[in-house]
Amino acid sequence: MSSTDSKIKTENASRSKSDNPQMYKVILHNDDYTTMEFVVEILVSIFGKSLEKAAQIMLNVHNKGKEICGIYPRQIAETKVETVHNLASNKGFPLKSTMEKE
Repeated sequence: MSSTDSKIKTENASRSKSDNPQMYKVILHNDDYTTMEFVVEILVSIFGKSLEKAAQIMLNVHNKGKEICGIYPRQIAETKVETVHNLASNKGFPLKSTMEKE
């Protein structure tokens, strides 16, 4: 193996170790219809938050209009957004969740 080949392999190996997946913020948005209790339930069941942390995030959503619920790789973030929408829709709530690159 030539020194050029080993140099390329070393560069590729170090690059793949340092390449982390793009992360996405999952955000809940306030509305006038979804109950605070349901938002806390979502935060505990989908995002794994403690009751105290869920209440704090819910109040931030209510007072600030939106709040980050977690930061995840793309596929996980997409799944969480979809799950929020499905559960909210099943309960008749218009709760909106979005994701954006970190």
